[in-house]
Amino acid sequence: MLRRFRRRPAATAAALPPITILKPLHGAEPLLEVALASLCVAPYAGMQIICGVQSATDPAISVVRALQAAHPGLDLSLVIDPTEHGANRKVANLINMFPSAKHNLLVIADSDVHSAPDYLHALAAALAGPGVGLATTLYVGRPASHAVAALLGTAWINHVFLPGALLARALGRQDCLGATMALNRETLAAAGGFAALADEIADDQWLGRNVLRLGRKVVLAPTIVATTVQETTLPELWRHELRWGRTIRALEPVGFAFSALQHPLAWAALAILASGAAGWSITLFVLAWAIRAFSARRIDAELAKSDEMLATRVPIWLFPLRDLMSMTVLVASHAGRRVEWRGQVLQTAPPSPGSPLR
Repeated sequence: MLRRFRRRPAATAAALPPITILKPLHGAEPLLEVALASLCVAPYAGMQIICGVQSATDPAISVVRALQAAHPGLDLSLVIDPTEHGANRKVANLINMFPSAKHNLLVIADSDVHSAPDYLHALAAALAGPGVGLATTLYVGRPASHAVAALLGTAWINHVFLPGALLARALGRQDCLGATMALNRETLAAAGGFAALADEIADDQWLGRNVLRLGRKVVLAPTIVATTVQETTLPELWRHELRWGRTIRALEPVGFAFSALQHPLAWAALAILASGAAGWSITLFVLAWAIRAFSARRIDAELAKSDEMLATRVPIWLFPLRDLMSMTVLVASHAGRRVEWRGQVLQTAPPSPGSPLR
């Protein structure tokens, strides 16, 4: 499926409209300057970039100032505003930045997104399609270090999330992937604006739902971005993935439960334990490991053909640990609704009746 997606013809728009990119920042994350710089050099006319922080002492400010000095001709501004608008500080940041936006077409991009040269062109063209209300992008992981935790996080994004997102699309779902969301002002206003997301943990999924309720489509733009995997310790990765797991479970409990099928090495390890290490179970484990490695390498190869930035080869000896950790996160996600996010402790909530994702 990744090969078919990668080989789709690039969409074209009759005229590329000016774009405002909103970048909510929080702290000097690893590779932050590299991620922001990939957007600063984008070959797109009529581009405005707005970065936002909520504290005058946020270390991300120095990164933005350095980029402003390096690109004096770029429309790059910084908004510093501590105003809170709800439980979701990222959305509060977006609300504070929004009055500075000049253009009708808006791109909301996470701080850790590394974009390719075709990024904005692909988003603008996808959004120009008939009936489209929002354009989003697939993404892969880019480890900020060679730490085992960073490689495990990358393996989950590249080898579990990415094929899962493509399969969901093939089955007709129109999920909004929060690394990048592009829409125009009219659609945003009709969907309730940023204020409607102020108390939602999964602001991307709720924005997608609100756009779908308007009878408009959520589409994948024909580009893939990378997101920084910054965790260097297993506890850090555990907290991050538990937040993901509990959030997804709250939104899509049935689909989340069935995602256990994506972790064959965990099931094969369970077979070894249940059978008392019978020969057939060990053979099954080795076979599952070989298939898992072959699939991962095929994905890596396709990503490398798209852009070297997207390619990370995770050592195959980590795959059993990756599947076992994924299964443990899945089980732990059913043990509570408490999540930690950038110093905040929040509670996930089940979706409202009658509002399933499509």
